Amino acid sequence: MRTVRQVAKAAGVSVRTLHHYDAIGLLKPGHVGSNGYRYYGKEELLRLQQVLFYRELGLTLAGIGAILDDPAFDPLSALRGHRAALDDRIAHYRTLIRTIDRTITSLEKDEDMDDNDYYAGIAPETRGRWQREAEAFWGKDAVEAAQAKARSLSKEQVAAIQQEMEAIKGDFIRLFREGADPGSDAVQAVTDRHYRWVSHSWTPDAAAFKGLGGYYVENPEFRGTYDDDKLPGCPEFIAAAMAIYADRSL
Repeated sequence: MRTVRQVAKAAGVSVRTLHHYDAIGLLKPGHVGSNGYRYYGKEELLRLQQVLFYRELGLTLAGIGAILDDPAFDPLSALRGHRAALDDRIAHYRTLIRTIDRTITSLEKDEDMDDNDYYAGIAPETRGRWQREAEAFWGKDAVEAAQAKARSLSKEQVAAIQQEMEAIKGDFIRLFREGADPGSDAVQAVTDRHYRWVSHSWTPDAAAFKGLGGYYVENPEFRGTYDDDKLPGCPEFIAAAMAIYADRSL
């Protein structure tokens, strides 16, 4: 039997994540000692492997639980399915890497690319879905204005904006791990930077900024931005900070 810390270290997840999985019934320990410590055996290790594989494939925790608890679930068939799905994903990522490499070369040499080459490997239905979701959330006029503003930015400005987002993301995650309060001065300072970052393409009012925070919580792709599998509750933490900022500052 392994302790929760041993399992967390081996799987590359946090102890907090394993506690969360236990709380929602996704992964119960094989044994709980009289001291309250959780212990995991081979059966639990294999179930955790399935959880992590399905998370890699983009399933929600609720969806994973439904699959694993289905009496017809076959671990061996599932592993074969994971392998086939990952083979497809590898081929897809290779296409995306080639697209990135072509784009880097075109930017370095200040050369134009064919329009279709910018989006090789990104499924048209995915691009269409992103467009529809953005228009439904922000409105068609706001999306068109943001796209026009983005096209006017220089390469240096785009790089600086991307770097700032990574810095903001890192600070949010650090403060969440430290247990900071969403309304604290430190968290609100990062939230102010986030608001200014959003305003590069669109200037939301209080209601819209709160709504954006809610979207971070509800949309799986936005949740993935903050690696919710290893940081359960982080999107909710950011959304709470954004709501407080909207009430105080907008």
